[in-house]
Amino acid sequence: MKINLNIRNRYILLGDMVLSIISVVGAYILRLELIEVFSNYYLSLLWMLLFAFTIKPLIYYFFGLYRKMWVYASIRELKLIFFAVTISSALITVIMLILFANHVFVSFPRSVLVVDWILSILFVGGLRFGLRILFEGSKNKGVDRQIGDKKKKLLIIGAGDMGAMVVKEFQKNPLLKTKPIGFLDDNPEKYNQQLHGIPVVGRLKDLSKVINKYRVNEVIIAIPSASGEAIREITNVCRKNKILFRTMPGIYEILGGTAGVTRLRDVQIADLLRRPPAQIKADLAGDMLEGKIVMVTGAGGSIGRELCRQTARWSPSKLILLGHGENSIFETFQYIKEDYPSLPVITAIADIRDAHRINQEFSRNQPQIVFHAAAHKHVPLMEVNVEDCILNNVLGTQNIINSCEKNRVERLVLISTDKAIRPVSVMGASKRLAEMLVLGAADRLKKPFSVVRFGNVLGSRGSVVPLFKRQIAKGGPVTVTHPEMKRYFMTIPEAVYLVIQSAGMGKGGETFVLDMGKQVKIVDLAEDLIRLSGFEPGKEIEIVFTGIRNGEKLSEDLWNDGRKFSRTDHPGISHEEGQDKIRGKELGEVVGKLIDLSWAGDGDQIISFLNEIIPEAEIKHHVQGNPHSFDL
Repeated sequence: MKINLNIRNRYILLGDMVLSIISVVGAYILRLELIEVFSNYYLSLLWMLLFAFTIKPLIYYFFGLYRKMWVYASIRELKLIFFAVTISSALITVIMLILFANHVFVSFPRSVLVVDWILSILFVGGLRFGLRILFEGSKNKGVDRQIGDKKKKLLIIGAGDMGAMVVKEFQKNPLLKTKPIGFLDDNPEKYNQQLHGIPVVGRLKDLSKVINKYRVNEVIIAIPSASGEAIREITNVCRKNKILFRTMPGIYEILGGTAGVTRLRDVQIADLLRRPPAQIKADLAGDMLEGKIVMVTGAGGSIGRELCRQTARWSPSKLILLGHGENSIFETFQYIKEDYPSLPVITAIADIRDAHRINQEFSRNQPQIVFHAAAHKHVPLMEVNVEDCILNNVLGTQNIINSCEKNRVERLVLISTDKAIRPVSVMGASKRLAEMLVLGAADRLKKPFSVVRFGNVLGSRGSVVPLFKRQIAKGGPVTVTHPEMKRYFMTIPEAVYLVIQSAGMGKGGETFVLDMGKQVKIVDLAEDLIRLSGFEPGKEIEIVFTGIRNGEKLSEDLWNDGRKFSRTDHPGISHEEGQDKIRGKELGEVVGKLIDLSWAGDGDQIISFLNEIIPEAEIKHHVQGNPHSFDL
């Protein structure tokens, strides 16, 4: 039986009118004997039929029951039917009781009002959901005849809300040619239970056995909070059995607004490094950002763009995107306006080294909260561009602080890096000085200026993952500097989410350190990425070790030795107590001398001075040949 998708609602209106009559007559018959209805109660029956025939369709129309495509009816429409029928029945009840009280009719069994209400819900809902059942049955039969037995068998990991959503989507769309056959879930209470008619057939450890038993063609990981270890285990089993695997977005992607909960995608390298989501304290961000004028410096960069995106979710009164790259700022502006068209967004093209221009933008826009994410960050590149590294990261930060002071900015947050601890690079040393400047200003101005320090972020521009992907796309080799090279890694949405949480906790002068988990070997990262690309490391794609580059360490640190290290109210954020003191000199004097050396172009003197003033700094002099060349 073929059902027309665009069934005209006038036919549904006609059905409602007929069913209204049946409902009223049925209520009387169920309450009374048939002969008694027409001998003693016919007058009230006629009045109730009149009101049901006129009032019910009008109320249903008011509730939009004739503007729906009922072949797609859901629980939301069922609620709508319930309220429409209840209100129409309540109105009829009031009218009938008034007429009865005024002796328009003498005999009236008031219980028929309740029976009519129940029958109306059954009839109105049954008519509409019956159309959906008929349509889906007809559609599925037609598709089944088309594709025969060609459906892929799908196994879902996680029998929770996300798993239910995945199954429902595939069941609604048979043209996807995929048939869910079961769930795996480690909750023993769910074993042998069913979700949308699909059984829970085992636990995660049974994956390989279930794949072979049911001849599964694809696995979907439907647990946004799944750990990287669990995802790695699942993907390894799927790879050995040569079947497809996909995943739902991680919880921080969803929180950060970078992915919808229904979007399936291929497993990515970030998924293998996932950690269980930390406690969510939404009130920290909401109280800080809602209704405020927020500025993000470096808004065109990876971290800056994500800061803008997540800040926009908390309804600031205005968002200012400041950066010196017009193309990247334009791209960030487009991203934000697409998702938040009503949010006032200001673009400010300015270089943080230009104190006059920066102060112009601060004076013009009067930001209340500033996230300072503008910085030179590429270690090897900065080793051969020492002067500009200092001017951007140190002078630029000083200019931001000065403008914050002049324009009475309420809160400043500096985005820092693990490379600032025991720095062996110019970039790390420059960020350490930037930390000192912000913490010094917090102490001097008694304002909630703070520092947030974390390690590498996956997928940022110029980071190792995009480089590895390009090398894999070319057929290799993938270049790794050293087999023991380790780094802390975090996804961009997670890092920014925790930055905003940290900012909400700042009282003034804090250095917040994000929980980065364990350090990951770069060679392991490369091997995982090669496997996710469908190749076997060492066989189809070679890994070549090129040697440690200038300014690099085998592993990084997130905090200074000898400092007190305490937990905050948020389990993903810690607080390093204490501040650096410049050795024998005032901070302002040190910064002034560094800037003078930078304008003079004296890189060797800058490095010597940095080693002298920064605790535990060990930056090497290594300008050889072309002073502005470096190796990848």
